[in-house]
Parts: sequence; structure tokens; C-alpha cells
Amino acid sequence: MTVSRTVCLGFLAVIAVGTILLMMPFSTSNGNWNDLIVALFTSTSAVCVTGLSVVDPGTYFSFWGQLFIALLAQIGGLGYMTTTTFLILLIGRKFDLRQKIAIQQALDRPGMSGSTQVIRSIIATTLIFEITGVFLLLPAFVPDYGWNQGLWLAIFHSVNAWNNAGFSLFKDNLIGYQSSFLVVFTVTGLIIFGGIGYQVILETYIWLRDRILKKKETLVFSLDFKVATSTTLILLFLGTIAFFCIEVRNPATFGSLNLRDQFLVAWFQSVTPRTAGFNTIDIGKMTTAGLFITIALMFIGASPGGTGGGMKTTTLRVLTSCTKTILQGKEEVLLYERKIAVALILKAVGVLVGSIATVILATIVISLTDPQLDFIQILFEVVSAFATVGLSTGITASVSPAAKLVLIITMYVGRVGVLLLMSAILGDPRPTRIHYPEENLLVG
Repeated sequence: MTVSRTVCLGFLAVIAVGTILLMMPFSTSNGNWNDLIVALFTSTSAVCVTGLSVVDPGTYFSFWGQLFIALLAQIGGLGYMTTTTFLILLIGRKFDLRQKIAIQQALDRPGMSGSTQVIRSIIATTLIFEITGVFLLLPAFVPDYGWNQGLWLAIFHSVNAWNNAGFSLFKDNLIGYQSSFLVVFTVTGLIIFGGIGYQVILETYIWLRDRILKKKETLVFSLDFKVATSTTLILLFLGTIAFFCIEVRNPATFGSLNLRDQFLVAWFQSVTPRTAGFNTIDIGKMTTAGLFITIALMFIGASPGGTGGGMKTTTLRVLTSCTKTILQGKEEVLLYERKIAVALILKAVGVLVGSIATVILATIVISLTDPQLDFIQILFEVVSAFATVGLSTGITASVSPAAKLVLIITMYVGRVGVLLLMSAILGDPRPTRIHYPEENLLVG
């Protein structure tokens, strides 16, 4: 079995196990067997770290059901291969060559050496950030809900924020804490660091360590680090300004808040479309312009190597750099004085085309199954599912069973990746030695 099929089938297996667990009577608050569609949708949403839900997780599921959702989101955020590798390390088994190749491709590493250390670093980083998030959220939740419930709320929301899942146990998500500096910056911090990629966090740690120890050797940041951090900062800044300017006169979202809270909400709304799914305003009451900006940010998504989804920031930068190269009349695509390989450019184009095709197809199908819905609502829901975001205008629970199945498939495709899924179906691509003559073609 190829690596791509192993990963795709692995995610399906985790979704299936999660569905069975969430169907059990002890997973629901009323003690009855859960509906199959509800269990399947919730399990897929958790494993694909999306956060879309057809029920209210805080009241519909029991403690055990909520625990299963958090665990599924943790597995989905880490990735199937990372979780499997960690379990193999726990039981003391050694890796064979095939497993090492699978880890290398899953982590997108240039070689097979050091993969075990990388897995340990990923697990350690995850635990450090999630535990830190729990301690920071405790002062916000414990005074309102008591120690036991407050602790569980802090754990659940910290895990979901770090893994960019977006499930919340509050009926109004985080709208009740839209004015809380502690909650807003803790959750957004976890979302940003969880979605920016482990490579960026590792390089940041090494740089800080060298500065503290005053080492003479200076770390040369990788191209991944430069592209991911710069693109993330640009999108966060532009998103905050855009949401503030567009929604400031909307009384249903920003207009009724004071200036301080308006900037807090604008900042949160700029962060959460980066595949997190939490919200501090009613998404369904946003202006059309605000919804379109959110759709654009959701489609771009997070950075490679993190817990988020979407087209990815690096794909965006490669494509924009290609456009810049054409406009300047140059023949080489450059980023930070580094030449981008043709293979990476083709991969970026493939990701873009595959992503657009998936969104268009899912939007068309749901438009046919649920013609009563507005186009913007359907498009928003589909992009949210594909980019594994979890934001919704409020139609998730009311769509037809057929539309729910379409969203389930869309979430799965978005999580495993369009190219990886195609490789699993068609088989891994093989290089060819056949070369055809070149000929010009009118483009544009």
C-alpha cells in the first residue's frame, strides 16, 4: 500500500472509530443512542479539526462525548502519521524502512534521519502550548463556572484552539468573552502558533536560545520560516483593519461595542478564519463584504506543518511571486533571494486548481439539494468545511442530510489534501523519460 493510501485510510479509520464512540449512549447527555449522521458529522469535523457542528456540543454530548471530541481533535491536529508514530514509540517498537518513508512524507522532510526526534519535539511542543493555554484560561472560566467545570472548559478550549478545531462548549461560542483580553489573546495565540507550523516554532526556539546563551553562531532562518511568518503577519494586520473598517457601522456585530472592544473583535475575527472556527460575533449577521473577506482568509488558511488547513500561506506566496515575475518580465521565481523550483510552482498550481474545483463542486451540489439557501451562505459553509475552519452563518444544523454528507466529504478532502487524495486514488506519480517538443500557446 502506498504512503498516500495509508494516510487517507488512516484518517478514515479514526473517523469510523470516533463515529462509533459518539454513537454510544454514554456519549450523549440524554443517555440515548446517537443519530448516525450526527455522530459521523461530529467525528469527521473533529478529526479534520474543522469545528462545524450540527448540534450544540455543550448540551448535546455528555462529558464522555466531549472528551472523545477533544481526543479526536488532538489526533486530527497532530496528524495520523504523527499520532501513529508516537504510539509506536510508546510501546518501544522500531521503525521499518516503509514506516520511515511514510513519516518523511507525512512531515514533508527532506530525509529520513531524525524523524523520531522531530516527532518527540512536536508532541512536547503541543503539550507545552496546550498546558499553558489551560493555565491562562482558568482565571476566566473558574470564577464563572466553578473549579471542576472551569478546569474542563479550559482544557477543552485550549486543545481545540491549539489544534485549530473550533469546537466550543458555550451556546454562543466565545461571544460572551468578546471583551476579555485574557480569553481573546490566549485563544488567538494558540490558534496562531498552532497553525503557523512546528518548523517555525522550532526555529524561533533555537533563535531565542542562542540569544539568551549569547552564542556567536547566528541562526539562518529557513525560507519556510520567512514566508510563513511574513505572510501570516501581513494577513493578520490587513484582516484586522479590513474587518474594523467594514463592520464598524454594523450594529449587529461591531457597531454597538466601544472602540476597545471593536479592535478586540476585529483582531479575533482576523485570526479565527485561519482555520480555527471560534467566533466572538454572530457570523450570520456580518455584512456581505465581511463574509467575503472571511471566505478569502479561510481559503488561504494556515501554514504547512501546523494544525490548520486551507490552501496554505506558502502556496499563496509562491503564486503571487509567479505573478510578480511575469509582470516584471523575468523568468525565475524568487522569494527572499532564493529561486523557487519548477516542481514547487507546479504543486502550488495543482493545489489551487484542486481546491477551487472541490469548492465549486460542493457548492453546486448543495445548491441543488438545498435550493432555499442563499448562495453566500452555501459558499461560506463549503469553504469553511474545505479549509477545516468551522465558522458558520448558522445553517449547519438545518441543511438536508444530503448536504451534510457533502460537507463531511468536503471536510475530509480538505484535511488530507487534494493532491494526497488524488495520489491515493490514482497511485503515486511516476517520472517519465518521454519528452515532447515545445510549442507556444496564447495565454491570458
